[in-house]
Amino acid sequence: MKLNLYRTNSLSRQVVSLMSGCIIIFIAGTGILFYQLQSLHAEYLHKRQSIVEKQLLAEEILDQYHTVFLTMPASDVLDKDGLKDEAIQVEASLRKKIEEFRAIANSKEDRFISDKLETFSDDYFGGIQISAQISDFRGLIKSYLNNLADKRDENVKNLTKEQSILQGVFVGFVLFFLFICLFIVRSIIRNIGKPLADFSVAANEIAAGREAVISVNENRKDELGVLSVAFKKMLASVQDKEQELMAHNEELLAQQDELQAQQNELQVTLGIIRDNEQKLTRRNELINGISSTLDKNEVLNSIVVNMSNIISADRGMIALVHEDSSSSFGISENGVKQFRNNIDSGLNYRLLKEKKPFTIKREQLDAEKGYHENTNYSYDLYLPVLSTFQEVDAIMVFSRYGTPFTDQEVEECETLAKQISTSLDKIKLYEQTEGNRRLNQDILNTIKEGIQLIDQDGKVVQVNQPFCDIFKTGSTPEQIIDLPWEKWSAGMSGQMEGDGFSRSLDEAFQHLEATNHEQRSFTFKKKETNQVIKVYFEALRYREEGFGTILVYRDITKEYEVDQMKSEFVSTVSHELRTPLASVLGFAELMLNKPLKPERQIKYLQTIYNEAKRLTALINDFLDVQKMESGKQMYEKKYVDILPILQKVIEHLEINTEHHDIQLQVETTDLIILGDRIKIEQAFTNLLSNSIKYSPDGGKIVVRVCSRNDRLSVDIEDEGLGIPKESLPHLFQKFYRVDNSDRRRIGGTGLGLAIVDEIIKSHGGEVTVVSHYGHGSTFTISLPRVAQKEMGSSHDRQSMKLSYEIMVIEDDINLAELLKYELMDSGFHVNYFNSGRKAFQELKNSPPDAIVLDILLEEGEMDGWGILRELKISADLKEIPVFISTALDEREKGLSLGANDYLVKPYKPSQLSKVIMHTLLSTRKKGQILIPHSCNEGDQV
Repeated sequence: MKLNLYRTNSLSRQVVSLMSGCIIIFIAGTGILFYQLQSLHAEYLHKRQSIVEKQLLAEEILDQYHTVFLTMPASDVLDKDGLKDEAIQVEASLRKKIEEFRAIANSKEDRFISDKLETFSDDYFGGIQISAQISDFRGLIKSYLNNLADKRDENVKNLTKEQSILQGVFVGFVLFFLFICLFIVRSIIRNIGKPLADFSVAANEIAAGREAVISVNENRKDELGVLSVAFKKMLASVQDKEQELMAHNEELLAQQDELQAQQNELQVTLGIIRDNEQKLTRRNELINGISSTLDKNEVLNSIVVNMSNIISADRGMIALVHEDSSSSFGISENGVKQFRNNIDSGLNYRLLKEKKPFTIKREQLDAEKGYHENTNYSYDLYLPVLSTFQEVDAIMVFSRYGTPFTDQEVEECETLAKQISTSLDKIKLYEQTEGNRRLNQDILNTIKEGIQLIDQDGKVVQVNQPFCDIFKTGSTPEQIIDLPWEKWSAGMSGQMEGDGFSRSLDEAFQHLEATNHEQRSFTFKKKETNQVIKVYFEALRYREEGFGTILVYRDITKEYEVDQMKSEFVSTVSHELRTPLASVLGFAELMLNKPLKPERQIKYLQTIYNEAKRLTALINDFLDVQKMESGKQMYEKKYVDILPILQKVIEHLEINTEHHDIQLQVETTDLIILGDRIKIEQAFTNLLSNSIKYSPDGGKIVVRVCSRNDRLSVDIEDEGLGIPKESLPHLFQKFYRVDNSDRRRIGGTGLGLAIVDEIIKSHGGEVTVVSHYGHGSTFTISLPRVAQKEMGSSHDRQSMKLSYEIMVIEDDINLAELLKYELMDSGFHVNYFNSGRKAFQELKNSPPDAIVLDILLEEGEMDGWGILRELKISADLKEIPVFISTALDEREKGLSLGANDYLVKPYKPSQLSKVIMHTLLSTRKKGQILIPHSCNEGDQV
């Protein structure tokens, strides 16, 4: 009873109990059927195993009897002693199997066969003649085996039949279970669904205002019974509330009349508020228009349009007084021009003087009347826009037809004019700032190095255009500014080799926290272009606080390549220098340690001499390259005939070769050039030596002199190895050598052609090459020709004496005398001082043209650094060239303080003369030296 009450008190428990019963029935029925199926299968296996065992034993017994029948007939078994023992063994085996068969015989037929087998064995092994019974015995066993096979097949058929019966029972059980489920669902719908539908109908009736009848039994103990009771109570409550609402409705109708009267008053107030709102909206549009942009024309246009809307003007205009900028509304272009032309006269003049707004009433013009024929009036409002300094920056004029401007409107317009003035001042300040920014950006863009300024958070503050060009960003500096650290650093790191760039950037960024201002740097290499970039970075501070970091990106690819080539050169030149040195040392050692015949000594001395000349040529090439890189190469140019130079070079080179035929072809008579005879000879020697060296199999070499395009050209054509096409662009680079297996056995430093190119360019010419790989090359030197009339006047210019005054400040008397005589031999006037203080006093009284300055002077005296500093801060003496001659190797310091050159002792005195001459002629300090028109700047005549 308690269980039934527990179930009926809840709908969910009712549904759960019904579903649980279904599940239990389904599980029980399924379990019973599964047990029957397993039992049937086990019985089938047992019967089959019994039949199979009987078959096997019967077949084995029959097979042994067949063997006995063939090998041991019954008569022989009794007669022969040997077969008797074997028969006993066979008999024992057969009787054992017959006993096994009798043990599993479970049917009448099985026991009959067992008896037959035992009787037959007794007769056969007992010596009875049973030859006629053997055939019957075989037939009996075979018949028995066939019966066993039939029983096995019948067992399979019985199993199949019983399985089909069980499957039918299972299908019936499933249908029975579905019927029970349908009954349960119907019961749920009847007990739960129908009452819920009744509740829905009753709710709709109540909502429609009709009476509703609830047919649910209130005595139910479940949720529907409780809901029925609550629903009836709610219905009674709703009916009571309805009566109360009817009473309230009558009161509301009385109050509605009162509200209608108040609404009329609110409509009037709302109209006033809307007018004020419209005015505020227009004023906000004006404020937004003048504050949302810094473009002057947009601001002026926004002012005149929004002001016209605020005061309901039909026409309007604003014009800047000190600039040719204006904007208008409803005015033609001619009217605007007329206003601009008379901005300082008429009513505008009154406004500029009084600086206060005023209104004018006037009769409308015919163009303003339209189709009206009577007299109409227009009212004009003049408004000044005053700057911070109370000067009139702009004039505003607005016209309104038919309605005058009130004093309140004029005051409001005057207030708005002050806001407009603030906006115009802001635009002026922006334009000035933008102009300064553009000027600064233009200045930064002219700098060759890339410049980047980042703040303490790593955000880009400023960059220049070379920075964008170095990193190929495809952007302008304006697009890069304000980029955060993560974005711009990642973009740059992706272009670099390795991850060292990111670490170096982090270090540069952290450098902000450093207390010193030491400049730091790091170097990186780009992936695609192989550019080598050196970055200098330094922390910036403002008022003792960190402001940011400035990074300078300098492309040092050329310097890096030169260093790489120098490294390769050191490797190459070490080999080239060691070879002749080995010969010199080897033959010298032989001559010192062994007695030699005179002819052998001469041969060894000649070898030493030749190797020493070769070594000297290598060293001279290296020194020439150093001079060319430092810009100190001196050229003593004179008017020379090129033909004797070529003949001399060919004559010297023909001695050293037997396999080459050098031919000189002259096709012009204009053979005079302005140049340095020794350097021109060196250039031709290098080219001809290359032609011989790179023609290992000999052949003809043609030197052709001719005129092309008013220039003197010299072609040197050989039949040698030729030059690969990809090597031609790099042929004249310093230390470059063609990488080819045919040239590995040919020595060289890669400097010869670079020296030729430098010499010829310094003479105003050029060197070109045409080559067919494997068939020879043609090098062409093109030089400017000199007219004969220029030659005649050149000798007079060369005969003029130099009159430069040189001051030598040196505390070593012997070295000072040596320098003095060397400079005097070069045509200079020399004054010598061993005291720095006395020399500086003489400098003030009589400034020389150049100064040779030692750093280490007498102790207690003014040293060279002090003299150099005093010279460079003096307005009268700072232009005097200073050449430092000292034993201290502090070249960078000397050049940074303003020295023109820095010579470290010991050096050749003639080198000092050449450097001074080159500098003085380049600066043209004196007017006595006249340089020929065809000379390059810096050439000595």
